[in-house]
Amino acid sequence: MALWQGRSFTKKSGGKFHPARKKRKYEIGREQLHTVIGEQRTKKVRTTGGGQKIRILYAQYANVYDPKKKKCVKTTIKSVVENPANPHYVRRNIITKGATIETELGKARVTSRPGQHGVINAVLISK
Repeated sequence: MALWQGRSFTKKSGGKFHPARKKRKYEIGREQLHTVIGEQRTKKVRTTGGGQKIRILYAQYANVYDPKKKKCVKTTIKSVVENPANPHYVRRNIITKGATIETELGKARVTSRPGQHGVINAVLISK
């Protein structure tokens, strides 16, 4: 069954909302695909207007920016240390924006959206 991202049929007061139209195809959402640590694998998704989004299903590397040296380095991701989106994502090693990951350079915070941008960018956290 498809995800629907339109207006709810329930009012804030708890009553039923009677819409003037039916559901539309452009209101359909997609199932969430989580980015997990593993050998790099991506998926291309067609968007409205014929564009494309690249979603990362498995990620092995991250582009980590070091603010002290002002350089960006491609490093290996070891594990997910913290994820404010969901505490259970840490156990499953799921990477989202805002997650703290352990890399070869140290801990880094993810600044990109892997499910939207198709790449993992992170900023090194100073100790």
